[in-house]
Amino acid sequence: MSTENALLTILAEKIKNDSLVLPTLPEIAIRVREAADDPDVNLHQMADVISHDPALSARMLKIANSAYMGRSVKVTTINQAVTRIGLRQIKNIATALAMEQLFVSKNDVVKAALDKVWSLTVSVSAVAMALLKHYISRNKHTSLNLDTITLAAMVHNIGVLPILTEAERHPDVFANPEFLEGAIARLAGRVGGSIMRAWEFGPEFVSVAERWNDKRYEPEDISYIDFVRVAAIYADVLPVEGDKADAYAQYVDKGIMTDLDYIDSDEFKEQVAIAKAIFAD
Repeated sequence: MSTENALLTILAEKIKNDSLVLPTLPEIAIRVREAADDPDVNLHQMADVISHDPALSARMLKIANSAYMGRSVKVTTINQAVTRIGLRQIKNIATALAMEQLFVSKNDVVKAALDKVWSLTVSVSAVAMALLKHYISRNKHTSLNLDTITLAAMVHNIGVLPILTEAERHPDVFANPEFLEGAIARLAGRVGGSIMRAWEFGPEFVSVAERWNDKRYEPEDISYIDFVRVAAIYADVLPVEGDKADAYAQYVDKGIMTDLDYIDSDEFKEQVAIAKAIFAD
């Protein structure tokens, strides 16, 4: 058996037996989520939790002052940032911003692979966020919200992390990028779903992580997975047969976009850039 087939067998067996080592949610994200789930927490207490992590504090200030939030008056303190973003949204926004902490490795080859995955994740997230923002502007009473798509898009490909970690133990595998891409395409969804369940995330996150690239699965109603899929097509992460316009057409029919012209418009590209700037250092 080749090294590649052996690794695939190992991964499949570990997934089946729930023995694959899954990444843990960043500590600061855990603290924020626990605080947000406390019915008695107030804005000042939440700000205090966030202030203990300088990197997250800086990012929260950045998003609070960003064009994405649509505010012109600058805030300068974490208390003000939390007030602007809101307690309901802070849980998912803070978790999404903490995700970058997971895409690290001391192995140069693995680090390069993770950097690529992170870059594509940010691209997909920015497009999905811009699409949903436009959708909400046309559908005021939708139950879909921006903080959820921000986190859902950021974790949509989280399943690649344990696969790359496992592959790191088999250096020969990295000589064949095509194999790695194939292994990720076949297994990352199942692993991603396992991670979401282990982190006790809601069903919308499990669905996105587990089934975003499963073309056999088509939700009847408009859901977060639709926005992630359009974004993945746009970012050349989800391959399609033929022209992209043909792939987009079904999402126009579904109501995700008003027409095919929007995704090529300057307005849309500007909104993508605004969303993407949130994740820039």
